[in-house]
Amino acid sequence: MISLLKKDQHIFHPVVPFNASTDKLLLMDFTENNQSLTEETFSDTNLFTQYINHQLKTNNALYGIGGYNELRNLYARSKVFDDASEPRRLHLGIDIWGKPATPVFAPIGGVVHSYAFNDHFGDYGATIILQHQLKAKTFHTLYGHLSFKDIEQLKEGKFINEGEIIAHFGEPNENGHWPPHLHFQIIIDMPNKSGDYPGVCKFSEREKYLANCPNADLVLQMMKYAK
Repeated sequence: MISLLKKDQHIFHPVVPFNASTDKLLLMDFTENNQSLTEETFSDTNLFTQYINHQLKTNNALYGIGGYNELRNLYARSKVFDDASEPRRLHLGIDIWGKPATPVFAPIGGVVHSYAFNDHFGDYGATIILQHQLKAKTFHTLYGHLSFKDIEQLKEGKFINEGEIIAHFGEPNENGHWPPHLHFQIIIDMPNKSGDYPGVCKFSEREKYLANCPNADLVLQMMKYAK
């Protein structure tokens, strides 16, 4: 699947509005190396939002971006990621931080596999999963932290055209209580999952999950512009 995605990268529509010649992308690091993001800040949604907005404004960036295969302590902010044996801390998608109501486009045609309102503090909030075919191979794309209105009238099995607006960045009260952003993730197999799939895994399960969730930039093609 990875080789197919690489080969056909030229066909993918941008997932968010972005002009590489005029828009700046800020590479955001949420590992322990980022000492400017404290537990006090990321545990409070308002403070966390202020932090993101300040970083974007200071760096004159349209979006902040990053996070694939990133080990993040910030998931300590929510019990959603707790586990008695080992907490989940490894991020499996790419986050695009920006303004609420930013439109989200389907990168390739497909159908609505499932959707849900994962309404827990720290969860996805409004979520859509699309199913696609590429050279007779099936894969999925997940869109988390959306606006609730984007799933109110949605139907499973609905056909989605390439480049169609499918969603918008949600506000904290509808996106799992996060600063506005999109969590975008590629998922090859969706074993008995509907409207949800882990976006963060245990470090001990890293290889298994990364094999099923290849780098989302294979579709986004944005990370090369991030500084």
